[in-house]
Amino acid sequence: MTAPRDELHRLLAERAFRWGDFVLASGRRSDYFFDGKQVTLDGRGLFLAASLMLARCRELAVTAVAGDDGVGSLLGAIVALSAAGSDPPLRAFMIRKGEKAHGTAAKIAGPAPAQGERVALIEDVVTTGGSAFHALEVLAPTGVRVAEVVVLVDRQEGAEAALRERSLPLHALFRRSEFSTHS
Repeated sequence: MTAPRDELHRLLAERAFRWGDFVLASGRRSDYFFDGKQVTLDGRGLFLAASLMLARCRELAVTAVAGDDGVGSLLGAIVALSAAGSDPPLRAFMIRKGEKAHGTAAKIAGPAPAQGERVALIEDVVTTGGSAFHALEVLAPTGVRVAEVVVLVDRQEGAEAALRERSLPLHALFRRSEFSTHS
């Protein structure tokens, strides 16, 4: 039987990485594109990613996970769901990327974070750390302590160093360098 990390690596290599010439959301060009949804929206891939992320959250002894209102919140919710049958359970909440003009207009959706609570930020991919910095800004008034940023893939384009400057560790299940440049 294949180990979960090895199986997830194979799925990411086969489905999530595309090689060529791409324009990223930042406007920068890249010789590859990482489309994690090709794996995280597949039952087996999501199960493997969530299992490995939950294991890391247990090591960190966090009580909650937070992700942005993209794939991060999906992964966070599934990590929390994966912990439901164990003790302690995890809560998940979502950090909104933009202002919401209706309802409560809250920047954080889900159960309110508690003062002093240890939280892991969950993301599918990190490039420069921009989403994590936005999450830190939104979470700052709540008094939570962000233990670590846990990501599926680190593109290795500066996020780890930028986060380290803010005393925030990055734990990547995989790094870009672990994948071939050919599919």
